[in-house]
Amino acid sequence: MNGEDNDQVPHHPEDKASEQIEESESAPHHADKEEAEVTLSDFELSEVIENLCLSKVEEFVLLGYEHVTGKEIWDCVSDKYRKTGVPSLHQIVNDILSLKSTQFMNWLTISMYRGAQF
Repeated sequence: MNGEDNDQVPHHPEDKASEQIEESESAPHHADKEEAEVTLSDFELSEVIENLCLSKVEEFVLLGYEHVTGKEIWDCVSDKYRKTGVPSLHQIVNDILSLKSTQFMNWLTISMYRGAQF
């Protein structure tokens, strides 16, 4: 063999064994990711959402909106879920934490015009 046909050179049996070991070592990492996915009960989900809304309330209080409640934050965020349904948890978290005070005040104003109870 002149070195040009390296693709046709038979591999040593130990090479195949080491390739299989490397593949099997990498497989558990994929399984760990699947095990890391945790489903929350309705109660746990409610707690997570409540804590996120209270965190947003604290932010709004720092901005000068002293009478905002966590329920109002959730009502504002969940208002857009009426038509589309409740999205995945990461989308809910993003929607709560990225809520701007101007968006909230616009929603609050429109809700008052609609006659919502406060």
